[in-house]
Amino acid sequence: MASSLDLLGRYVNCSESRVPGILRQYTVMSVCALKGSSVDMRCPVPSVTQVTEMVWYNKRLNGKPYDLRWDPNYEGRVEYRGTTEKDCILRITDLRESDVATYYFRYKTNQYSEWKYSYGFPLSLTDLKVERIYDNKLTCNTTCTLTGNPTYIWYKNRQHLDERTSPQYKDPVSSNYVDSYSCAVKGHEDLRSPAVYGPKNTSVSASPSGEIVEGSSVTLTCSSDANPPVDKYTWYKKNVASPKASGQSYSITNISSEDRGEYYCEAENKYGRLNSSSVSVDVQCKYT
Repeated sequence: MASSLDLLGRYVNCSESRVPGILRQYTVMSVCALKGSSVDMRCPVPSVTQVTEMVWYNKRLNGKPYDLRWDPNYEGRVEYRGTTEKDCILRITDLRESDVATYYFRYKTNQYSEWKYSYGFPLSLTDLKVERIYDNKLTCNTTCTLTGNPTYIWYKNRQHLDERTSPQYKDPVSSNYVDSYSCAVKGHEDLRSPAVYGPKNTSVSASPSGEIVEGSSVTLTCSSDANPPVDKYTWYKKNVASPKASGQSYSITNISSEDRGEYYCEAENKYGRLNSSSVSVDVQCKYT
């Protein structure tokens, strides 16, 4: 469902020519908004003009502009509003990836009966993503610069933490992320970023479990909850300094009594690392 409209991508800024007798000239600026939100684009018409007919489009059909209101891809999501420079607006709700395009506007006015055409208005969309930057600081990252100077909201363990106009979180966080952090934009709190955190609930399982007979095999598997997912697993045997193996699974084949002992894994992502509790591998002699 689309979020309620606020400053995100609200208006395309225009610059006005002050030369007497010349219609306003417009400097087109790209619009960047959140996926799932809404966006308003203002019709670029002279302030003294009243619009009598308007069409917004981003493609042509049989050589003619294809009115967004008749495009099934925008059904129920497009609204034309107003007839003057101050209130002439295209509103698109529930923005989705397929909406990324350049939007054009043509119009007739009480002064001109022929169609007048505007420049294009490029629309970009982005999600929010928390990224770790220098000195263990976090930033609420986007793939394009959100229009309208939004206010960013930070959450720690899903609890409201801070609001600021900068996308960066104000304080350094622990180098080992035992807490989770996410961000949103004010007015669009339902479009919050995925939370990031270091490994949690790291554990080891053995297959087969229980006693292992000499000469057979056992596979140890490490699991951990983390976002982004764990990208490095390291295996250790208790009282042995050097690692035994890497990877999410560790197989011991042709097992012998020397392999008897307790094993654990270390799970690591860019936000931290965590050791599991140990699992005991009990090797029994093979009798003939």
